[in-house]
Amino acid sequence: MNLKRKNPNPDPSSPDSDESTQLSSPFPDEVLERVLSLLNSRKDRNSVSLVCKDWYDAERWSRTHVFIGNCYSVSPEILTRRFPNIRSVTLKGKPRFSDFDLVPPKWGACVHSWLLVFATKYHFLEALRLKRMTVSDESLKFLALSFPNFKALSLLSCDGFSTDGLASITTHCKNLTELDIQENDIDDKSGKWLSCFPENFMSLEVLNFANLNSDVNFEALERLVSWCKSLKVLKVNENITLEQLQRLLVLAPHLREVGTGSLLQELTPRQHSELKSAFSNCKNLNILSGFTEVTSIFLPVLYPACTNLTFLNLSYAVLQSDELSNLLIHCPLLQRLWVLDSVEDEGLEAVGSNCPLLEELRVFPASDPHEDEIVHGVTEIGFLAVSYGCKKLHYVLYFCRRMTNAAVTTIVQNCPDFTHFRLCIMNPRQPDYQTGEPMDEAFGAVVKTCTKLRRLAVSGLLTDLTFEYIGKYAKNLETLSVAFAGSSDWGMECVLKGCPKLRKLEIRDCPFGNAALLSSFRKYESMRSLWMSGCKVTMNGCRLLAQEMPRLNVEVIKECGNDDCQADKLYVYRSVAGPRKDAPPFVLTL
Repeated sequence: MNLKRKNPNPDPSSPDSDESTQLSSPFPDEVLERVLSLLNSRKDRNSVSLVCKDWYDAERWSRTHVFIGNCYSVSPEILTRRFPNIRSVTLKGKPRFSDFDLVPPKWGACVHSWLLVFATKYHFLEALRLKRMTVSDESLKFLALSFPNFKALSLLSCDGFSTDGLASITTHCKNLTELDIQENDIDDKSGKWLSCFPENFMSLEVLNFANLNSDVNFEALERLVSWCKSLKVLKVNENITLEQLQRLLVLAPHLREVGTGSLLQELTPRQHSELKSAFSNCKNLNILSGFTEVTSIFLPVLYPACTNLTFLNLSYAVLQSDELSNLLIHCPLLQRLWVLDSVEDEGLEAVGSNCPLLEELRVFPASDPHEDEIVHGVTEIGFLAVSYGCKKLHYVLYFCRRMTNAAVTTIVQNCPDFTHFRLCIMNPRQPDYQTGEPMDEAFGAVVKTCTKLRRLAVSGLLTDLTFEYIGKYAKNLETLSVAFAGSSDWGMECVLKGCPKLRKLEIRDCPFGNAALLSSFRKYESMRSLWMSGCKVTMNGCRLLAQEMPRLNVEVIKECGNDDCQADKLYVYRSVAGPRKDAPPFVLTL
């Protein structure tokens, strides 16, 4: 975006010519703030704030939403001083490896201290979206009572609260438009929270309680759906029967996203027909999920609703290949698909045949990936079939048990625009099963061919050559995840020295040690975070890093405390707030 005014009669020697970097005359503040308010990209807004002091101030006052990728990178006091008019906050807490139980309980990331500051500075806060944060019932009650204009709450992979906290939200937030509760560790006491919405409550647009286990008061839910004419997203849990789901769909045929709950219940022919008719009337449906349990007899019920689907989430549905194939025939506009590997290669061949517009594919393991006696799953054959038929594919997360260098090379040649490539070969250090060679050339092909690549997860038997390729060719890479890979410190050194845009580096169970950690001090200042666990880094190495880079927070998680030399888990991140004050005893801040 170029906001510089042009001189109608440019003179190259004039300071007002196009060659000049100065503005011919300043914009009025209200004009500049209005223009900046149209920028949706965080990166664009950050860049704009660096142009000059006037633009910095205008961006400061006009920003209404802020994203914080690490709750310890800044304090709420600093945030509120920097941006006084925030209405919406997205806040992430624990490192991503907490999803794999590598971060101990009570590690931190409690939201309450943020809410206390927001209550004094952001009285008109409207939206709060939290991921991997600890949220108490007390915090939810405080939130509900402290912000009279509050409208939207999203909790993803959070812990520490119960349905009593949700009851506080539904009771006191009179203007609520969004309540999205997804994949949380929640004390699910009862479904009474759903009955706490005020009488004739009408503002709700998003309601997601798919991961709650308790029964809900269906009469209360039915009333709520009938009142909320603007409801666009409804995702129910598996305790909602199919007959009840049908009644909800009749009340809200304008829904854009539906989470079905369970599809494993007995229906009479009349109920089956009514449910199919209800789905058929959902003309605006774009996203379909749920399917916690499903049998093939119910899939035809969904066919009429599939015509306009752009996202189909089957990550809980243990479907067979023929079931998936029959479903995809009815999804001509599909752009995003999540499935379990129970669909096998034949199911993915159906994806390649029926989904020419597909941009994102995620294939998850249907069972414990470490079980050796699994007979189903996907291989390079299914991945190749998708790449031949889905030329627009640019995001993939693929769990498989075998892969070859040649297959990956062909896949990225077919789909060179990958921005996210996460290949998870589930057997650690698994080589190319046809040649027995390391998988170096596969990931070398990825980074050489996919010049837009921003996120990469590597797996299989890998030597330092893979990381040499990454450092040399992955110039737009922002996030790299590594497990059970590499030969020596040289591999990590190549990445740190060669990837100019790297922001997050996640490493577990690799032979990287102090030499790798200390090879590029300044790199960590431009990164958001570094995670290392199960590596060869020592406490002395961590202390040297902390001494050399005092503006970084260098934290070591030592759960046993017996080994003074080894750093069990290392978490390094930038922070303008200094060392955190709530670190538990097992977190050593160096």
